[in-house]
Amino acid sequence: MAKMMFDTNMILRYLLNDNSTMYEKSKVLLKQGNVWVTLEVIAEVVYVLGKVYSLGRQTVSDKVKAFAELVKCKENDVLNLAIDTYATQNLDFVDCVLYAYNKVEGFEIATFDKKLLRLLNGGKVSDDEQTR
Repeated sequence: MAKMMFDTNMILRYLLNDNSTMYEKSKVLLKQGNVWVTLEVIAEVVYVLGKVYSLGRQTVSDKVKAFAELVKCKENDVLNLAIDTYATQNLDFVDCVLYAYNKVEGFEIATFDKKLLRLLNGGKVSDDEQTR
């Protein structure tokens, strides 16, 4: 079976089940297997769920983690740590991905972002801090 990639809209329709026809189509494709996602698409999903649908960080994390168990991602370990970090830290998801690349793959992260630097150095990021 050929590899298939889901775009943001396909994932959102599955996660939100807000259009029964699109939800069913996404469900059928998932059952066929060999569905892949990229971190870039997941980043957009996280953004839309949080900003457009106003879901809380933990809810977004739970939904994305459950979906990630149904698909494949080349950076699966990075994705899992990034989404766990997103649920518990006051950082943008992309910063959580960078943090995960540091911890999982050993990449050094060059940034001026104080919150990201603090997390990379083992600290916590509070809810009331500004991002930059």
